[in-house]
Amino acid sequence: MLTYEYIEAARRRRWASALLYLTDRCPVGCGHCSVDARPDGPRISDWPLFEQIVSVLCEVESFEIVGISGGEPFTERRGLTFATEELAAAGKSVVLYTSGFWGDPAPWGRRVLGRTSCVVLGTDAFHAARLAEDRVVAAIRAIGDAGCRLVLQAIGTDREAAGLLTRALGASWPDHAEIHVTGLLPVGRARGLRPVTPPRAGRSFGPCTVADAPVVRYDGRVSACCNETVITGGGPAPLRRHARDAAELRAALGSFEADPLLRFIGSHGPGPLAPLAGLQDREFEHICQLCWRLTGRLGADRGGPVAALSLFTGEGP
Repeated sequence: MLTYEYIEAARRRRWASALLYLTDRCPVGCGHCSVDARPDGPRISDWPLFEQIVSVLCEVESFEIVGISGGEPFTERRGLTFATEELAAAGKSVVLYTSGFWGDPAPWGRRVLGRTSCVVLGTDAFHAARLAEDRVVAAIRAIGDAGCRLVLQAIGTDREAAGLLTRALGASWPDHAEIHVTGLLPVGRARGLRPVTPPRAGRSFGPCTVADAPVVRYDGRVSACCNETVITGGGPAPLRRHARDAAELRAALGSFEADPLLRFIGSHGPGPLAPLAGLQDREFEHICQLCWRLTGRLGADRGGPVAALSLFTGEGP
């Protein structure tokens, strides 16, 4: 069973999972969206390239789980249908990240759910302000009917989530679903929604799981970071590549997989590297800020002290 714990464990194993960022489009428009997805956001325009992207994700043997997110994946009927068909046929476990705005899905949506191992459905006060509860309940029931594992992801509290699951699936919902409580990401439209206390760089950040799980966007942008700024073209250039075909995508994934800085951050976090860049006494709002500064400051020398420290800690090649 593809539980949330299992998915997270896979993300912590280097190159065991990847994320396909399917679209920048979403009709919901929640005020806390970390990727700033919009109803008129960009979507797949180069179909031959997209087919190659999916093909490469299928051929990388180490990727046992491929997540599909956005934006809202269900706004891309052709792309979502194709990707789930190909990934499932290749033996990959598919995890869908969705708002459930689609409610009782059309037949094509039910077929997509039938090829999916787990659905992570976001539900909280921000979603509730934009989506009728009946629609979310219908989506939960459709997910259950398809035999998918459901993870209801809630911000701050699980009270509303438990009520939704009970209404949709009855008292036995723990047999089919689970609740994951998370916090707001201070990026995208969520920037400034709550105060963030900056922790010390040298001792407060643990390993970054997504440094071990690459993100491939529908337009060929590949990143070693899930932060929406990098996905959409900002942040440090070394954390992203742009692939124009399958060969360039394979090369981009290979370069990220072998990168000593990313390997170390994935295993130990950026904190121990802060002294190498003179950042041990600086404060950062979140882990991405420190990682970005490390990427910039270590520059071409990252293969020296970083590689040496990696070997010392047993994370070398």
